[in-house]
Amino acid sequence: LKQTIQADALELSSLNNQVSTANADLRAVNQIIVDKNASLDAAKEELKIVKSDYAISSQQLATAKANNEALTEKLQTQKDEMEAMGKKFNTEFENIANKILDTKSEKFTELNKTNLTSILEPLGKNITEFKTKVEEVYDKESKERFSLGEKVKELAQLNKVISEEAHNLTRALKSESKTQGGWGEMILENILERSGLVKDREYFIEHQLLDENGIPMKSDSEDKKMRPDAVIKYPDNRNVIIDSKVSLNAFTRCIAALDEESRVSELSEHISCIKKHIISLSAKGYDDYNKSLDFVMMFIPSEPAYIAALQGDSDLWNFAYDRRILLLSPTNLITSLKLIVDLWKREYQNQNALEIAERGAKLYDKFVGFISNLEGVGDHLEKAQGKYTEAYKQLSTGSDNLVTQATKLKNLGLKTKKDLPNEIVNAAIINELNG
Repeated sequence: LKQTIQADALELSSLNNQVSTANADLRAVNQIIVDKNASLDAAKEELKIVKSDYAISSQQLATAKANNEALTEKLQTQKDEMEAMGKKFNTEFENIANKILDTKSEKFTELNKTNLTSILEPLGKNITEFKTKVEEVYDKESKERFSLGEKVKELAQLNKVISEEAHNLTRALKSESKTQGGWGEMILENILERSGLVKDREYFIEHQLLDENGIPMKSDSEDKKMRPDAVIKYPDNRNVIIDSKVSLNAFTRCIAALDEESRVSELSEHISCIKKHIISLSAKGYDDYNKSLDFVMMFIPSEPAYIAALQGDSDLWNFAYDRRILLLSPTNLITSLKLIVDLWKREYQNQNALEIAERGAKLYDKFVGFISNLEGVGDHLEKAQGKYTEAYKQLSTGSDNLVTQATKLKNLGLKTKKDLPNEIVNAAIINELNG
């Protein structure tokens, strides 16, 4: 029993120890609980504060969000209005600028038109004259070329008529040498008139010959003033002298001779008369005239008399040529004149060609001047456009433009009597914001 009691006492003591330990643990737990409760109360208090702050923040956020939305909407509205206003102002500026440019361009165009007209009208006139001149030369040359055959036929017919007239007249003309001379001069002038040469321009009748000092020349043999029957001018300013010599008495007797002996005798007399005329004409010294060719033409107006003399003396032509005299019948004279006419035609064509070349050169120079002036007009237009763009930038679109600077000065308190147009100011502000 004692042992039992001792065992129970030991157990009780152990239990007491356990109870003490448990109480100590309980007190510790209770303290922890108290601490936890205190912490919990503090946490709850903090939570209340946080919830209060959250509620306030939420309210402020909602207010700020509403304000932000309203501000955003207002800004968008203002932006739309500013953009619309900017477009309107840009359009108005462009219209104003275009009006100014159109006005200036119109005035400039009118001025250029006046200048161009003053250039183009003479140019067009020169072109027209040039074209007309070329066409005239071409038409004239074509007509002359196509009519050459007809002219030859006409001249041949004329020669035939003249020969017949001369033959008939030789029967009528008697021993009157003065009458024969007048008849020969008439035949010569008639041929010249129908040759195509122009009197007093390309040929002259009974023209007084003058020396280099303008003094009338005199014949060495007769001491008379040199006045040949005709003087024909060449394109090179040289002259050919023609003198008509008629001797028909012996020739008419030769034709009328009934026997060969008489015919030969009269023919010899006829040839002798022609030689006397050759010697007499050579002695006058016409070929010494400073503008004359080195020979003189002796015109025998009767073709039969001319042919008979050459047939009777085959050396007659050389006899004359040695004395610088060329014997001519109506046929030969017509042929020679035709050659001279052709020379003049070529000369006039050359003169026309030179005139055309001169006009062409002037036309080219005018055209070069026109191109130069036109390029100058283009340069001035480009410079005017550049100056306009630069001025417009300085006014309202460029950096620190005049409108912006003026507006800033006014905003600083500058006292002015007038205000810039709102459209220009707003456009400048928009351009500055966009820039």
